[in-house]
Amino acid sequence: MSNEPPAKFFVNAGLVSNPVDIYHLLRPLLRQTVAYRYLRNHEIVSHGTGWVERIVAERPDVSSFFTPLSICLSVASWEHLEFETRADQLISYTLVQGDERVVLEFVPPPGGEGEEMVQEPLPFQAAPGYIQMELNAFDGAEAPEAEGPAPGDAGADPAGEAGAEG
Repeated sequence: MSNEPPAKFFVNAGLVSNPVDIYHLLRPLLRQTVAYRYLRNHEIVSHGTGWVERIVAERPDVSSFFTPLSICLSVASWEHLEFETRADQLISYTLVQGDERVVLEFVPPPGGEGEEMVQEPLPFQAAPGYIQMELNAFDGAEAPEAEGPAPGDAGADPAGEAGAEG
C-alpha cells in the first residue's frame, strides 16, 4: 500500500500547489495573448497585455517575467496557482508567491457576441521609422525538421521527456 495521498480532482476551479499540476494547468496559455495584473498586498503594481512565449517546469534557475512582447511562466516561481472558470467559459489564473500575485486572463478577440472566441497573437505596433514584417509559417511541404523543446519547456512533460503537442 502506498503512503502517497490520493490524487485530487478539480472541476472548473481550484487551488493547486503541486508543480506538475501547475504546469499542466498553465499549458493552455502557451502562445496565447493574456492580460496580466501584478498585485502586491492586494494593490495593483503593474498591468499589461502580453504573449505567453514559454512555460518552464523543473527549472528553478529560470525566472518568470511579464512584458507586453513576451511572457515566460516558470512553475518554480510560484507557491501555488488558483484558477476559476468565468461566466464566458474562459479561465482566470492567479499565480501566488507570498503577498504577491499575478492574475492572468485570456484576451478575447475583437468581435460580436455571436462569434466564437479564438485566441490570437497580440498585434505588434511598429514605431515610426521602423519596418514591421510578418513571416508566414511554412506549409507542410516546406517545413524544416523541427527540433524538440528544451527540457523543462512547454511541449515537454515535467519529467523532461517530449510530450505530444498539437
